[in-house]
Amino acid sequence: MSCVARQGTQRADLRGARYALHAEWTKTRTAGGTVWLLLALVAATVALGAAVATATRCPAAGCGQDPAKVSLSGVDLGQAVVAILAVLAISGEYGTGMIRVTLTAMPRRTTVLAAKATVLTGLVLVAGTVAVLGSVLAGRLILPGNGFTPAHGYPLLSLADGPYLRAAAGSVLYLSLVGLLGLGVATAIRDSAAAIGVALGLLYLFPVIAAAVSSPQWQRHLEQIAPMSAGLAIQATTGLRGMTVSPWAGIGVLAAWAAGAMLAGGLLLRLRDA
Repeated sequence: MSCVARQGTQRADLRGARYALHAEWTKTRTAGGTVWLLLALVAATVALGAAVATATRCPAAGCGQDPAKVSLSGVDLGQAVVAILAVLAISGEYGTGMIRVTLTAMPRRTTVLAAKATVLTGLVLVAGTVAVLGSVLAGRLILPGNGFTPAHGYPLLSLADGPYLRAAAGSVLYLSLVGLLGLGVATAIRDSAAAIGVALGLLYLFPVIAAAVSSPQWQRHLEQIAPMSAGLAIQATTGLRGMTVSPWAGIGVLAAWAAGAMLAGGLLLRLRDA
């Protein structure tokens, strides 16, 4: 292929990618449930984090609680909203048959999936940042009154502190990866209800199984490979030496799950009929 022909192909691919991004952004922002789900993500995350912070007490030094994990505990619930949002980003089109129109307008299916992933990730990053900042603020206001004070070895929550900043930024990254996991699952399964069930099962079922297993060794292994248990290790700021997986290694486990789901979904999207 000549240089001119190659440049023409590259320009066409770039125009196609821009068109796909614009189309996905238009569909996403005009969908009735998108705004409500994003608001639910923020509200659920902040509300649960504030409730847990209110209920957690640290009456003496060394009470064994991690103030960052306490204030960010709402992410445990917010991730379910993200998973639902991600599933509906593509399975809704399969349910209405609009996916045929989408793939006719943009035959490059991997470009369509990449555009959906980009728009979804951008929305989750914005909403997740608002939710995490709200949770950190709630924890900063509530926890000192429950004994999380410098006298007990707990400085005020502050994003100027490296471990707290890592916990907060990592939580936003965690939510984004959950979104990609849900999108990959939905692309592979197509059906909304089934995809939501599988995505939530991958997140919440592993901790249940780990708690039911009597062998400490198997519990440790399950926690190391579970997307939720491993991924949420990013929130830890205390007791790092006793953790089954380090914070960044844990988020890497979740990233591997998300990449695997997206790869499987993209492959099936290319091989199957719309």
